[in-house]
Amino acid sequence: MLKSYEALIENGQLKWLADEPKPSSARVIVTILEETAPPLKRRTPPASIAGKGKTLGDLVSSIVEEQDWECLK
Repeated sequence: MLKSYEALIENGQLKWLADEPKPSSARVIVTILEETAPPLKRRTPPASIAGKGKTLGDLVSSIVEEQDWECLK
Protein backbone atom coordinates (compact mmCIF):
# COMPACT_ATOMS: atom_id res chain seq x y z
CA MET A 1 0.00 0.00 0.00
CA LEU A 2 1.27 3.49 -0.85
CA LYS A 3 1.33 6.16 1.84
CA SER A 4 2.13 9.84 1.41
CA TYR A 5 4.07 11.97 3.86
CA GLU A 6 4.73 15.68 3.54
CA ALA A 7 8.22 17.00 4.17
CA LEU A 8 10.52 19.89 3.31
CA ILE A 9 14.13 19.60 2.21
CA GLU A 10 16.38 22.11 3.98
CA ASN A 11 20.14 21.94 3.42
CA GLY A 12 19.82 18.40 2.08
CA GLN A 13 17.93 17.16 5.15
CA LEU A 14 14.27 16.09 5.28
CA LYS A 15 12.07 17.91 7.78
CA TRP A 16 8.76 16.06 8.30
CA LEU A 17 5.71 18.33 8.49
CA ALA A 18 3.44 15.78 10.16
CA ASP A 19 3.75 12.12 11.15
CA GLU A 20 7.17 10.71 10.44
CA PRO A 21 7.24 7.28 8.77
CA LYS A 22 8.77 4.54 10.93
CA PRO A 23 10.08 1.81 8.58
CA SER A 24 13.69 0.74 9.12
CA SER A 25 14.08 0.22 5.37
CA ALA A 26 11.83 1.27 2.48
CA ARG A 27 11.84 2.04 -1.22
CA VAL A 28 10.70 5.62 -1.84
CA ILE A 29 9.77 7.86 -4.76
CA VAL A 30 10.49 11.55 -4.23
CA THR A 31 8.55 14.21 -6.15
CA ILE A 32 9.91 17.75 -5.94
CA LEU A 33 7.24 20.47 -6.13
CA GLU A 34 8.29 23.68 -7.86
CA GLU A 35 6.72 26.02 -5.34
CA THR A 36 6.30 25.18 -1.70
CA ALA A 37 3.72 26.90 0.41
CA PRO A 38 4.79 27.81 3.93
CA PRO A 39 3.39 25.42 6.54
CA LEU A 40 0.12 26.59 8.05
CA LYS A 41 0.41 28.05 11.51
CA ARG A 42 -2.46 27.82 13.95
CA ARG A 43 -3.80 31.23 14.85
CA THR A 44 -4.29 32.03 18.51
CA PRO A 45 -6.31 34.92 19.90
CA PRO A 46 -4.55 37.64 21.88
CA ALA A 47 -4.38 37.11 25.63
CA SER A 48 -6.31 40.38 26.13
CA ILE A 49 -9.55 38.75 24.91
CA ALA A 50 -9.13 35.36 26.61
CA GLY A 51 -12.21 34.32 28.58
CA LYS A 52 -14.33 37.25 27.36
CA GLY A 53 -16.45 35.35 24.82
CA LYS A 54 -20.10 34.73 25.64
CA THR A 55 -22.57 32.32 24.02
CA LEU A 56 -25.86 34.19 23.62
CA GLY A 57 -28.06 31.33 22.55
CA ASP A 58 -28.16 27.65 21.75
CA LEU A 59 -25.76 26.75 18.95
CA VAL A 60 -28.52 24.77 17.21
CA SER A 61 -31.55 27.02 17.66
CA SER A 62 -32.05 30.70 16.89
CA ILE A 63 -31.17 33.43 19.40
CA VAL A 64 -34.26 35.38 18.24
CA GLU A 65 -37.75 34.14 19.09
CA GLU A 66 -39.74 32.82 16.12
CA GLN A 67 -42.48 35.48 16.49
CA ASP A 68 -39.79 38.19 16.01
CA TRP A 69 -38.55 36.80 12.68
CA GLU A 70 -40.83 39.12 10.65
CA CYS A 71 -39.09 42.24 11.95
CA LEU A 72 -35.73 40.88 10.73
CA LYS A 73 -36.82 40.87 7.06
